[in-house]
Amino acid sequence: MERENQFIGQSGAFLDAVERTSRAAPMRRPVLVIGERGTGKELIAERLHRLSTRWDEPLVTMNCAALPETLIEAELFGHEAGAFTGATKVRAGRFEEADKGTLFLDELGTLSMAAQERLLRAVEYGEVTRIGSSRPMRVDVRIVAATNDDLPAMAEQGRFRADLLDRLSFEVITLPPLRVREGDIGVLADYFGRRMAAEIGWEAWPGFADHVQQQLEDYPWPGNVRELRNVIERAVYRWDDWERPIGHVQFDPFESPWKPAAPPRPQGTAPDFRTSVSADARPTLDLEHIGDLRAAVDEHEKRILEHALGKHRWNQRQTAKALGLSYDQLRHCIRKHGLAEGD
Repeated sequence: MERENQFIGQSGAFLDAVERTSRAAPMRRPVLVIGERGTGKELIAERLHRLSTRWDEPLVTMNCAALPETLIEAELFGHEAGAFTGATKVRAGRFEEADKGTLFLDELGTLSMAAQERLLRAVEYGEVTRIGSSRPMRVDVRIVAATNDDLPAMAEQGRFRADLLDRLSFEVITLPPLRVREGDIGVLADYFGRRMAAEIGWEAWPGFADHVQQQLEDYPWPGNVRELRNVIERAVYRWDDWERPIGHVQFDPFESPWKPAAPPRPQGTAPDFRTSVSADARPTLDLEHIGDLRAAVDEHEKRILEHALGKHRWNQRQTAKALGLSYDQLRHCIRKHGLAEGD
């Protein structure tokens, strides 16, 4: 499937993001793309590059979360032979590879403070120095960075350099999650369904039954467009009769009556309320062994948050509503307890 074909929609929120991308593309300035997983941040980066004056130069991509911290700087800036153990030859970094083109830095919020400092110098002065060298090199690179982290909050907490954030946020494009893109779920589902039907050789496209269309509209889509594509393609290839509208979708591919039971927890560990209690259960508080009151209250609050977030598939707006909190209050609580999806 051609990647650009996934960049489709008709909702106002989506079209606004497209328009802002097109407007920013010819500029030489950095762009920061914010969005949940699966919203198409890399597709936005590709569009920014294709519509820029650098379209015929390299677009180099680096996932900052995919490498251990010890290798990040060597990947970004390159290294000389003998700079460290295993560096047997000279290697150009991503900045050099992207010279005259665009460098896309995904998962920007995972960079260490040391890497952020060197990145700031590269952005500010257009110079990079390979590890093991004292000779800076000039590079002409347009940076597009992406994250699903709250970088302003991280900057306030001292976990992200505020000056680097200022340098990278000439334009900030925030991608809407699929659940707020009114009208786009049906359009995308039909598109992915037709593509999958053609791939497996169906003679016609039957569409979806009414109850399936309603299920697709009601589902919160925590994985956004990427998850939608997987759900639709799975539904099509499992359906046996292309002459009847598709009447079943499975949102959780791991759902099964034969799903292995979770291994027993080691003694002394706290339960994971997202998997160990029923949907309607609530975390209980052992009143006989409270100990320090403040610590006990914090621990119970954390467990309630974990349970509620898990129940609502980490849809933070639904979770906030269920707990009687504002969205900003819930975000504060998540940061306070250091919670992250998948913990």
